[in-house]
Amino acid sequence: MIDMGINTASVMVFVSGANGYIAQHVVKQLLAKGYTVVGSVRSESKGDELKLLIQNEKFSYEVIPTLSDKNAFDAALKKHPEVTVFLHTASPVSFAIEDVENDLVKPAIEGTLNALRSIKEHAPQITRVVITSSAVAMWGFGSHFDGNKVHDELDWSPITYEEGLAGASFGYKSSKKYAELAAHDFMTKEKPNFAITYVHPTYTFGPQAYVVKDKKNLNLSNEIVNQVIKLGKDDEIPEHGNVFADVRDVAQAHIVAFESDEAIGQRLLLASGDFTLDSVAEIINRRFPHSNVPRGDVSRNEEIKKKMIHKYDNSKTRKILGFEFKTLEESIYDMVEQLDNA
Repeated sequence: MIDMGINTASVMVFVSGANGYIAQHVVKQLLAKGYTVVGSVRSESKGDELKLLIQNEKFSYEVIPTLSDKNAFDAALKKHPEVTVFLHTASPVSFAIEDVENDLVKPAIEGTLNALRSIKEHAPQITRVVITSSAVAMWGFGSHFDGNKVHDELDWSPITYEEGLAGASFGYKSSKKYAELAAHDFMTKEKPNFAITYVHPTYTFGPQAYVVKDKKNLNLSNEIVNQVIKLGKDDEIPEHGNVFADVRDVAQAHIVAFESDEAIGQRLLLASGDFTLDSVAEIINRRFPHSNVPRGDVSRNEEIKKKMIHKYDNSKTRKILGFEFKTLEESIYDMVEQLDNA
């Protein structure tokens, strides 16, 4: 465990995929706590753009164009021997792909393994690793959805590798499961000198860490909320719901994951509560009277829950993390307020 009595500025944290939605919040919180951060991005232009957003001399970046290159992380880790913590948030999430296996599933698995191998071979000083997985690696969707099962941190999605090749949505779910399984297998076989923790967010809502670059096209989770914002007063609200977590809580979980010895080897399920698009619309209408969003019919919520919302028990995660999660209202309000002012 990192002794929080020491000056955190003496600790350097590597964050892969540092310009991602969750990763930017991780970086922001790390810097606020005094850590020094080096992030990886896919291009120099993305790195410069991120530095302009962050404007903190304790942040620097390294360019790693592709995670699939076996030696992708070698040069960056060799260049920064002072890094002692590695947070692997980078993973493909785009659904606009043609080859599910080669553009989504394999890059997630290979990227995770390449990071772990590089840490073992070139950065023996790294003692803590955190991997951003997803709740989709824990529970089933589609034909695998079980509305009666109460999921916890020990569960694995029943999706098979082959089922994951059926389309981008299932490919994403498969990529998270099999990338995490690959990491578990690596730890068992290679026995590296670092400890590992896995963070499993559900749908992740909340404001951007810095500024909104394009409010018409948000990350995949927030686009769920954005599709409600884009509706007119007379439009029909789609019947949809699931489980959510606030992005700021997810980011904080990444930090506790390496600061706490209790988190070693654990799978942390970041889930604050459930949502429906009707609940989202109801919050927006109540908190933003000028909105053109249709009024949500929350009387549909119970029926939607039965059909598509997972039950869960993440009391173990909450005990390890030791902080209160933000509510759906906080997430939606802060997100919409930011978009209103963008």
